[in-house]
Amino acid sequence: MNSNWKQLFEILQKPTRLIIGLMSGTSLDGLDIALCSVKGAGPATNIKVLEFTTVPYTEEFKIEVKSVFSKRAADLQMICLMNEKIGLQHAELVLEALKSWGRTADEIDVIASHGQTIFHAPETLHGLIDYPNATLQIGDGDHIAVKTGIITIADFRQKHLAAGGEGAPLAVYGDYLLFSKAGEDRIMLNIGGIANFTYLPGDNDAKKVFSTDVGPGNTMMDQYIQQQYSGLYFDENAAIASQGVVNEALLTVLLENEFLAADFPKTTGPELFNLHYLSAAQAKSGTSNLKQADVLATLCACSARIIVNAIQQCFGTSAKPYIYMSGGGMHNPLLVSMLKAGLPEAKFGTTADLGIDPDAKEAVLFALLANETLVGEKTDFGDREGVPSIRMGKICLPD
Repeated sequence: MNSNWKQLFEILQKPTRLIIGLMSGTSLDGLDIALCSVKGAGPATNIKVLEFTTVPYTEEFKIEVKSVFSKRAADLQMICLMNEKIGLQHAELVLEALKSWGRTADEIDVIASHGQTIFHAPETLHGLIDYPNATLQIGDGDHIAVKTGIITIADFRQKHLAAGGEGAPLAVYGDYLLFSKAGEDRIMLNIGGIANFTYLPGDNDAKKVFSTDVGPGNTMMDQYIQQQYSGLYFDENAAIASQGVVNEALLTVLLENEFLAADFPKTTGPELFNLHYLSAAQAKSGTSNLKQADVLATLCACSARIIVNAIQQCFGTSAKPYIYMSGGGMHNPLLVSMLKAGLPEAKFGTTADLGIDPDAKEAVLFALLANETLVGEKTDFGDREGVPSIRMGKICLPD
């Protein structure tokens, strides 16, 4: 038997697998690395985070990724080069993390790599009649597997597209398996560059589970900070935005977009919500000369209003869900206060209350998805658009 398949067969028989989940989001701040101990599969999955770290990217590396990130006209040679370089860089960071944890590559069964999204193009955004939904993540899984010597499962989003989805959000699969609770309606709210949530019904019926992007989370705030303030990548603790005043004229125009009014499920990205979107809204509202703090306060209010409107659209203004947050936006006190004011009947917490570090959640998700690729049976999510009943990921062998 081929030695790689023999090793895979042995991994499949293990009662507990050690899986490293990797996540690099649209904020481009660094690589999340979560070492997880995983038992079982499907609804019986038991996952424990043994180690977690976020390794910041160097300024040079950020610049290289940004040169091909979210651009319709990008250098094709640079995309090819960065596909390989990101894979090699992520592999190196994994090896460094293992060393710092006192572990060796031989101990790890599988790496689950999300890669780096550089462009997201669902039909709702590209508008081209004869073309399908599309998304592109780079950071080649074979490079990770060969450099680390660890079997790597990567490129998860393509199966979602092939099965009729938009390639996002994938959180629904992990959220249902990890966080459902009988008798409690839950909303798993992730506020990254883009905000998305999963609805988990209290009756644990997978066919009722609902997941969707809702609009910008941190992306426009972060882009504006990077444009206006040299050396800053985000407004830490909303220090600048908290000094500003929300401009209602600008806010009104920011909320005028077909995507925001579209039915769920839907997906989006910084391809739509970016500095061009902001400047067009400022021009239309006559607010091009606003103070920087006022712009940031208004962008924060925009993200909050979009999230609140989406939750109310789904569950009504009188709903009393349990909302568990994750993602960088949960560290923005101004944004969180706006959410609580907009949803006064909801009970807010973070995934830490459920045993998972919220900063590690997305990396843990991909470890779980890899486990499902290996040993899971398909969970039946019904026939609803956007949630195909599939297992995802391509297996990359070390040799």
